[in-house]
Amino acid sequence: MNGVVEGIQQGLEADLEQFDVPGASWALIEGGEIIHQAGAGRLEAGRADLVTPQTLFQACSISKPITVFAMLRLVDRGLIDLDEDVNRHLTSWQIPPTGEWQPVVTLRQLASHSAGLTTWGFPGYRYDAEVPTTLQVLDGLPPANTLGVRADLVPGTQSRYSGGGTVVIQQLLEDVTRTPFRQLMRELVLEPLGMTNSDYAQPLPAELHSRAATAHDECGRAIEGRWHTYPELAAAGLWTTPGDLATFALAVQSSYGAADGALLSPELGRELLSPQVPATDRIGGLTALGLGLFLGGTGKGSKFGHSGGNEGFRCHLLAYRDTGQGAAVMTNSDNGGRVVQKTLASIASSYGWRDYPVDLAERDVPDVGVLHDLLGTYRLRGEVTFEVAGEGRGLLVTFAGQRPMRFVATSAEGFAARTTDTELRIGEGDEELVFVQAGAEIVCPRLK
Repeated sequence: MNGVVEGIQQGLEADLEQFDVPGASWALIEGGEIIHQAGAGRLEAGRADLVTPQTLFQACSISKPITVFAMLRLVDRGLIDLDEDVNRHLTSWQIPPTGEWQPVVTLRQLASHSAGLTTWGFPGYRYDAEVPTTLQVLDGLPPANTLGVRADLVPGTQSRYSGGGTVVIQQLLEDVTRTPFRQLMRELVLEPLGMTNSDYAQPLPAELHSRAATAHDECGRAIEGRWHTYPELAAAGLWTTPGDLATFALAVQSSYGAADGALLSPELGRELLSPQVPATDRIGGLTALGLGLFLGGTGKGSKFGHSGGNEGFRCHLLAYRDTGQGAAVMTNSDNGGRVVQKTLASIASSYGWRDYPVDLAERDVPDVGVLHDLLGTYRLRGEVTFEVAGEGRGLLVTFAGQRPMRFVATSAEGFAARTTDTELRIGEGDEELVFVQAGAEIVCPRLK
């Protein structure tokens, strides 16, 4: 281990302790090849098993760009087209009409999150829960825990992230090839690239459990059953390692550069990294969407990547289009996002990544004393109340008649629910919180 890599590793280990993250793994690309892979910390808090480069993590939403890469291989073969109505190829399910209007949605729109579809993401299923089929997920039928996938925006007019849209791609690929998605991904991407530590396997086979990192919540507690199951394979179902994600990044670079042996044609290799719509800023200054990947920078600073966040896992893949550089970092905690950001910033600074925002603003969160002072019961309106309890660095809030909801700190004075578009903010007066939802703000006094 050279001195530069050793310094990055030491910083990562210190960050794991600071942010109460049990374990992480990372892989480094330099000069167009993977030059280093390493683990840090433990598979599970309180256990002795150490994370290694072969430890499996959930790739979460980084499952999506690999799905799109497979889709493009079928476009290359002439089986499907980027710009025709997907309902022409969907046989077991169709994008339904919205009232009297039948939306026309294309694969290009689905891959660039501009199809106007619903269902942002997926919470997964506990180890003991019944798992829905893909069709039940698309229709929002029990036991699915998300609403059905529908178009409620005009397709092609703006970006709106939709995991549901990626599940539509999954169903289309299965309908066209008549091949189960897990097998199809092995044939189209994983085996040709040598991603031997990767599998779209949900639930994870028992023989791989000993290699898999356990998911942890913000408080450092292991998720019951060790992790959630994600039947939405294309959107969130990949188990993998940073080394395999780096291998995928190299394949993207090769396809864009029309290298010998690239899996995509030069035309689609370029299309893959061509901006389609603007996007909100992601780690590393990614501000646009290509096909399945977020993009940023210009010239030699052009880069691509994708973040991931399932229950108890946080990860990010980022690579440069032309310079043969990049890295992947994976963690087994809801607190892992900060570790990922700091590790990538350290790599960028150490290896001279162009136009990478290495100066990270420290997130201002309430201290322990402030959190303690917020505990209690508050009046929302009339006789409707909610109770606030402590939950690590955030709050556990129970609204009357509802099950408790977890709110995470977003600033020194604000908290956001993990499952609904709801916020709580510390009020200007003593002993009050402000409830924010659907454009309304309600000042909530604490009951004596």
